[in-house]
Amino acid sequence: MRVKSGHDLVPAAAVAVAQVVLSMAAQYGQAHRRPLDALAFTLLMAGPAALVFRRRHPVVSSAAALLVTYAYTWLDYPLGPVYLAPVIVLSTLVMGGRRRAAWILAAVTWAVFIAYGAVGDGKPAGIFHDLAITAFILLVMVVAELASIVRERRAQQQRAAEEEMRRQASEERLTMARELHDVLAHNISLIHVQASTALHLIDDQPEQARTALATIKAASKDVLGEMRSVLNVLRDGAPRSPTAGLDRLDELAERCGVDVTLERLDPRPLSPQVERAAYRIVQESLTNAARHAPGAKVRVRLVYGPRELAVQVTDTGPTTPPVLAGQGGGNGIPGMRERASALGGTLFAGPSGGGFEVSARLPLPQETA
Repeated sequence: MRVKSGHDLVPAAAVAVAQVVLSMAAQYGQAHRRPLDALAFTLLMAGPAALVFRRRHPVVSSAAALLVTYAYTWLDYPLGPVYLAPVIVLSTLVMGGRRRAAWILAAVTWAVFIAYGAVGDGKPAGIFHDLAITAFILLVMVVAELASIVRERRAQQQRAAEEEMRRQASEERLTMARELHDVLAHNISLIHVQASTALHLIDDQPEQARTALATIKAASKDVLGEMRSVLNVLRDGAPRSPTAGLDRLDELAERCGVDVTLERLDPRPLSPQVERAAYRIVQESLTNAARHAPGAKVRVRLVYGPRELAVQVTDTGPTTPPVLAGQGGGNGIPGMRERASALGGTLFAGPSGGGFEVSARLPLPQETA
């Protein structure tokens, strides 16, 4: 059997030395007892030797250490230091989760010592001896139980902290995935629309085709910048660029490919979470308008209320066939609903008159409100 010296052998040797040295000192105050001899030294070292195996065979090694202690006690050698090994093995059993075995061995030890006090010296030791033995064994077991409870609570707290870290990491990954989806969906859809427009107009209306190509260039630059900003979060110590906010709506409206009118009622700074959610909702709504309602007029209305931000995006419907009409629906509207509900808000998206409307209400944090 291989022994882990750093874990078991060194402590066992230290306990053996302590029991031998301290017992040699203790015999000077217990002259009426049998002096230490070769057998006594063997027993004093045999108990700690069992500690070497307390991790692999805790119950067997504990029983062996206790049997050696019983023999030493009944042979009437000097008492005191010899009980160091039993204290360690009983505590190890309790803290190792083997409470039932520990309490059984503690009860056996109590019975052996009580019996020794009654007949071992040839005369009864008295009630005070019995109470002292009982109190000592109970003290050892109670302290071991308390130490075990403390360790279990610390382990539970550590597990809870690790679980919380994993949960936060999962939420951060979900947030980054949503950000990447919104960035890519908006800009790539815009690039697709403008590229189709440029191809359609390049021969007959080259100036408008030039404008579409300029929009494609700006959109591709923006998507690279926003992707870099999101991915930088994954790098330790990387600079954090400002997240998308409502102050960038004018820029967004200029390059979305539709005629946009912005209305802001009582604007004021909001929390980053609300700003980001509102921006992405408007961005996705304009993306949908560019894809499915080309030529439409779009109105974006933001109402900064005392306790919520109201976002309304409406369009008048397409005036030309949609370039991406054949493309299937994606996760745009469900994604907007998720953003709103994550803040405790609501979102409606559906036909309105001849066009389409997206209306969201985002509650404001208490300090912002």
